[in-house]
Amino acid sequence: MDSQIFEKLSPTKLFFRCALPSMVTMAFGALYQIADGLFVGRFIGGDALAAVNLIMPLIMMVFAFSNMVATGASVRISILLGEKNQEDASQVFSFSLKFIFLLSCVIGAVGLVFAEPFVRLLAPGATEQAIRYGITYIRVYAVFSPLLPIYFATDNYLRVCGKEQLSMWLGIATQGLNIVLDVVLIVFLGQGVWAAAFTSCVSMALGSVITLFLFRGKRMDLYYVKENLPVSVFLRILANGSSEFFSNISMSVMSVVYNFFLLKYGGTTAVAAFSVIMYVDSIIGMLVFGMCDALQPAISYCYGAGLTGKVKAIFKRIILGAVALSAASLLFMMFAGQYVAPLFIRPEDTDLLAVSIVGMQLFSLSYLTGWVDMCFSSYFTAVERPGRSLLTSFFGTLVFPIGFLFVLTPYWDLNGVWLNPVISCTASAATTLILFLTMKTKSTDQ
Repeated sequence: MDSQIFEKLSPTKLFFRCALPSMVTMAFGALYQIADGLFVGRFIGGDALAAVNLIMPLIMMVFAFSNMVATGASVRISILLGEKNQEDASQVFSFSLKFIFLLSCVIGAVGLVFAEPFVRLLAPGATEQAIRYGITYIRVYAVFSPLLPIYFATDNYLRVCGKEQLSMWLGIATQGLNIVLDVVLIVFLGQGVWAAAFTSCVSMALGSVITLFLFRGKRMDLYYVKENLPVSVFLRILANGSSEFFSNISMSVMSVVYNFFLLKYGGTTAVAAFSVIMYVDSIIGMLVFGMCDALQPAISYCYGAGLTGKVKAIFKRIILGAVALSAASLLFMMFAGQYVAPLFIRPEDTDLLAVSIVGMQLFSLSYLTGWVDMCFSSYFTAVERPGRSLLTSFFGTLVFPIGFLFVLTPYWDLNGVWLNPVISCTASAATTLILFLTMKTKSTDQ
């Protein structure tokens, strides 16, 4: 089995074998998101950029349901492969794909019918043009929804099978296609927001078709089987993926909450500025997330195989990598943000540029502690501690951010929104470390 590399390679070799391809993929994905934002902001306008930011939380909520199943299934699959139980692992794999597909069909139908009321609910105070852009964007995603979540699930399963490089090249190819289509449709043909959504959806749908084909037969450690899962196993999968689900939902909810505060204290300009900050932040966030996500199967496999010492060694390397990435990211956004922000903004939008630069400089301080929750939540999930992972997500993505928004903004207005991640991440990091230090683990390798 290719997944046996998790057991055979040393922790350092395993770290680079798994982390680097995932980080390359995530970096390329971040560059794609930046390019997508650049095309929307520069060639369609600030209302379009604000619309994408207003709608994206709803789209992420949809993905959160499938990610819950995919993440929980990946943990269970990795542990089963570590126990050398390939048939049961394939059973989990097959059932999860069927469930994700059916769920995505239902959600897509709902989104297509109720696009307008959803957008108007999410964007009180936004311009009518931004609302119309948002309705168009969400309807395009709804049409393609049956295939979109499948891509993220199957990409997880490729890495579970030890196919990190295949996952990397497939990610680069789909994201590269997206950029090419953006250039053709938005830059050269002058198409609007529908084209930005269409290019993303076509690229992901193609990735889904390719990955589904790759798992045919028994060429990999996972393959299609007809048997369904017992209810108890499926509930365990949902429990393992619950923290991922809650984290995604909470971040989407927080994006909506942020938008309310941004509209209140800075209007549509502040929402557009927040979009610019999130595009730049996506580089850092994706790199750290990619590193943690790539090594989650390795930790779960070694945990299932009883290699507790190796689990700890891998996790130490994740922490060191996250600290290094976050330090570099803080310096980049603090000092280079003023040169990056103009790429997303028309030259005449001087107010938007000024707000974006100030926001970036204040937001960058969140990298001091922002890595803690990401690393430890992934670790808790990998070793089947869903309760602790859920608490990490609950405090880090919802309780502290909402609480400090209400505390900071009455005194500092818009600057309180920019500083909120700094303070909430620090409070959450302290809570997460307490959860980790009080956790009981296996004491010896088997």
